[in-house]
Amino acid sequence: MDSRDFDFQRIAEGYKKRPFLHKQVVERFGMEVTGRSFSRGLDMGCGAGLSSKALKRICTHVTGADISPEMIRVAKEVCGKMPGYDFIVSRAEEIPAVGGKYDIVTAAGVIQWVDREPFLRNLADIMEERGYVLIYDFAISDQMKGTQGGEYAAWWKEQYLKEFPKPYRNEYVWTKEDVEPYGFSMLGQIRYGMEYEFDMDSFVDFMMIQSNVNEKIEKGMREAGEVREWFVRSLEPVFRSPAGREKRTFVFTGYSWYMAPKCNRRVN
Repeated sequence: MDSRDFDFQRIAEGYKKRPFLHKQVVERFGMEVTGRSFSRGLDMGCGAGLSSKALKRICTHVTGADISPEMIRVAKEVCGKMPGYDFIVSRAEEIPAVGGKYDIVTAAGVIQWVDREPFLRNLADIMEERGYVLIYDFAISDQMKGTQGGEYAAWWKEQYLKEFPKPYRNEYVWTKEDVEPYGFSMLGQIRYGMEYEFDMDSFVDFMMIQSNVNEKIEKGMREAGEVREWFVRSLEPVFRSPAGREKRTFVFTGYSWYMAPKCNRRVN
């Protein structure tokens, strides 16, 4: 992963306004895997700090790590005034055990960017034997609740994806055979849906920091102001209603992988 992919002030500032769906993911993990609280947590790829805030709900101290200095700057703004946090700039494959090994590690939206073998080797080195790993991600889908859901689905397919094609992402799903050589057990893998309400302005803000949109803006292929105008214009039928612009409920799809060290065995 290259820090230049996300190390922009516009993207980092936008990330701190994203939906706080991390909380739901962490709560589900607590119910389905363990009801315990943790002492030292690591949030890999912490971004603007929202995932660190979610982890802090079940953890006394959280270290947030991200490859982007700009993201770390914003994460410190988001979490910095509250006790029990520290943040470091680091690649996921090289994160150190800051002040001791971790008994809970989360990685939100990180796995598609990492080099799996060195990532797992490093993870094995910095984790407590009796710890847990929560790997997860979620993304906006082409589904919207309500009578105008069909208009939104049509917009997604016929306008949005044609204007901003999705770049390649590594969507490989890790198996138990992938993680066992590094001393981990795959406890479970689930998929789920979550809902979130946006008004027009907040939805456009959110779409402006999608990776396929960022690619065109940060590479100078489109101006940010021009892109925002396109979103507002093309989304008008989706948000239009007799009472004016109202909130719409959108569906996010997500996944979680639950892992744990199975012994103190290491791979050389």
